Amino acid sequence: MPEDSEYVKTLTTQNFENQIKKGLTIVDFWAAWCMPCKVMAPILNSLANELKESAYVGKLNIEDHQAIASKYQVRSIPTLILFKNGKEINRFVGIKTKDFLINQINKSK
Repeated sequence: MPEDSEYVKTLTTQNFENQIKKGLTIVDFWAAWCMPCKVMAPILNSLANELKESAYVGKLNIEDHQAIASKYQVRSIPTLILFKNGKEINRFVGIKTKDFLINQINKSK
């Protein structure tokens, strides 16, 4: 399981929709068996710590919450979806650097 950070929230069926409604939220769709997801975990923790005032970072385990992954047509992982006020505005598949993600988030503000 990816490392937790005090600024990365674990998303579930119960809290997902409410969380993505507020401002900018980047959601990491991952699974425990996914090696690239494990590589992304510390990158996302660092991103969350840096952007804690301007964007929210959450993670959703696709094994535990298949309905949400299906709704957003997540076909490969890691998939990162950037939401703004509940609407998907961008999507990234595979390992991405923190600088790339910060740049994309800043463009979306």
